[in-house]
Amino acid sequence: MKHLDLSRNNLGGSLPDCLGNLSSLQLLDISENHFTGNIASSPLTNLKSLEFLSLSNNPFEVPISMKPFMNHSSLKFFSSENNRLVTELMSFHDLIPKFQLVFFSLSKTMEALNVEIPNFLYYQYDLRFLDLSHNNITGMFPSWLLKNNTRLEQLYLSDNSFVDALQLQDHSYPNMTELDISNNNVNGQISKDICLIFPNLNSLRMAKNRFTGSIPSCLGNISSLEILDLSNNQLSTVKLEQLTTIWFLKLSNNNLGGQIPTLVFNSSGLDFLYLSGNNFWGQLSDFPLYGWKRWTVLNLSNNKFSGMLPRWFVNSTQLNAIDLSKNHFKGPIPRDFCKLDQLLYLDLSKNNLSGYIPSCFSPRTLIHVHLSKNRLSGPLTYGFYNSSSLVTMDLRDNSFIGSIPNWIGNLSSLSVLLLRANNFDGELPVQLCLLEQLSILDVSQNQLSGPLPSCLGNLTLKESSQKTLADLGYGFPSWSIEKAYYETMGPPLGDSMYNLGKDFWVNFTEEVIEFTTKNMYYGYKGKVLSYMYGIDLSNNNFVGAIPPEFGNLSKILSLNLSHNNLTGSIPATFSNLKQIESLDLSYNNLNGAIPPQLTEITTLEVFSVAYNNLSGRTPERKYQFGTFDDENCYEGNPFLCGPPLRNNCSEEAVPSQPVPNDEQGDDGFIDMEFFYISFGVCYTVVVMTIAAVLYINPYWRCRWSYFIEDCINTCYYFVVASFRKFSNVRR
Repeated sequence: MKHLDLSRNNLGGSLPDCLGNLSSLQLLDISENHFTGNIASSPLTNLKSLEFLSLSNNPFEVPISMKPFMNHSSLKFFSSENNRLVTELMSFHDLIPKFQLVFFSLSKTMEALNVEIPNFLYYQYDLRFLDLSHNNITGMFPSWLLKNNTRLEQLYLSDNSFVDALQLQDHSYPNMTELDISNNNVNGQISKDICLIFPNLNSLRMAKNRFTGSIPSCLGNISSLEILDLSNNQLSTVKLEQLTTIWFLKLSNNNLGGQIPTLVFNSSGLDFLYLSGNNFWGQLSDFPLYGWKRWTVLNLSNNKFSGMLPRWFVNSTQLNAIDLSKNHFKGPIPRDFCKLDQLLYLDLSKNNLSGYIPSCFSPRTLIHVHLSKNRLSGPLTYGFYNSSSLVTMDLRDNSFIGSIPNWIGNLSSLSVLLLRANNFDGELPVQLCLLEQLSILDVSQNQLSGPLPSCLGNLTLKESSQKTLADLGYGFPSWSIEKAYYETMGPPLGDSMYNLGKDFWVNFTEEVIEFTTKNMYYGYKGKVLSYMYGIDLSNNNFVGAIPPEFGNLSKILSLNLSHNNLTGSIPATFSNLKQIESLDLSYNNLNGAIPPQLTEITTLEVFSVAYNNLSGRTPERKYQFGTFDDENCYEGNPFLCGPPLRNNCSEEAVPSQPVPNDEQGDDGFIDMEFFYISFGVCYTVVVMTIAAVLYINPYWRCRWSYFIEDCINTCYYFVVASFRKFSNVRR
């Protein structure tokens, strides 16, 4: 047997010893399984005829020195992604291997080791493909790799800790098509000769380093260059009009500035343009657009653009993502935006936009929309009505009015709903309970009223990775290694060679959701956002009791019901909120005792029931409640006693309070509304009874007249006598 492909199965355990008997095996692909063990003690060390070996995506332990394969003189292709690197004694580091690799991938190790680049690579001179990305490798930038391997075509060194300047060799590397050194600590200026050194580049990615100075204009003269990413550096000069032949251009988060030339937006080459986080300025609405342009992504956020929102890109019906946030745009959202029926992502937040959201704007494909911190107004009529794919709707800090529309319950994919700080009124629609994916709800600082819908307690609060990334799903396959495979091993059998391909995927942006919890305003993103579950109904006019069903929200991390007009007792079912970190019930009209069962919650970090009508003892100071030493948690409840309050509990002063029962309305206090009604009825009955008696009985009517007359005379003499006494005193 010469070729054995066991990839993409569900095999596990150690490799069988009999595998070492296949002495003629040339190709072995066991990638994407669950095999375990250290490769150094596996039967693979006996397979001296191997030319192709793929171990990727298994929990193998792979020695970084490649010692187990030092005598495999035929080995050309070696792939080990998503495995576990292990270090060895220094004596193994200087071993000279018998193989000359063409393809070597040792990336995305499960544990970053802070190791230096493998020494055996100093003795490799025929590499075409080298991937050491995502390993946190330290040391100087390995310029010697280029010097030793003049036939190198694809070099991936991203997500490591290489330092110092990018020292390039003087001679040309015409075979180099892809170079990625992103996310390191490489500094200095980008060499002006980079275009002569790599004349046939297809992809150049050097983002997240510390490059300074200008961007070489000659990069626009490389006819093969399609992808250029120099974002997150300290670059200060660029001639954008000389880079318009590039297909994917990302220069975000530098120190670039000036007006953008018209040619940039009329370029036939640019489809993906990222210029966010710079100092560009001007009025984009003034730019003429000649003919039809197929834009895909346009990100101009966090700059100094002004004027009205541009309409010229509406002619590009293929536009998938627009981010114009954090600028100085003003005026309404144009109705022309309704033509963007392929839109997946829209962010116009933090501008000075005003007016209504066009009712016709409702792209079915829209996933994330951010319109917060503008001056938008009017009711939400039918904007987003048909956006059934919507995951995030962020309309915070505007001036929207009217009720929250019932059709919002039709947005079946909605996971994040942020309506904070508007002028919404009416009741909270029960249709929100139909949103099975809802995990973050913020309607605070509005004018909502009525009771809290008990069905909110039925929300399942599911984990959602979809709310963390605006991943547009664009994959750009790298140049294949088919040529190198043919030259070294002949025509490929099966898919093993094609599995080695490396794609470049576009993640348009990482979603950041702002939400108030623990009395702080946080920005959640990444994995933290995918596990964030919170509800904020504070600063409204909600009335009635807290539904005990809210205790079913077992996954919730933050619940804020403060600054409302809620009455009744705190539900004892809140003890089921086993993961909650912040619970705020302050500034309401809650009464009764604090349920002692709440002390069972061991995750609570912030707790407040201040300014209610609660009574009895504070919860026992154990577990998390033992950490609440500030009186602010309980202040404003005059009948509450016990530490940390200064009110000491005593049997005489404070009788024992019964544990609140969610199904029992009697909490030991006078219902003032009932008192006023009873008093009025009794007063009316007494007056009517007296009037009836006086009307029926003449004798009592006569006696009543004499009584009133005597009272008047007595009052008269009292007033006269007082007046005379006062006059004598004045004299």
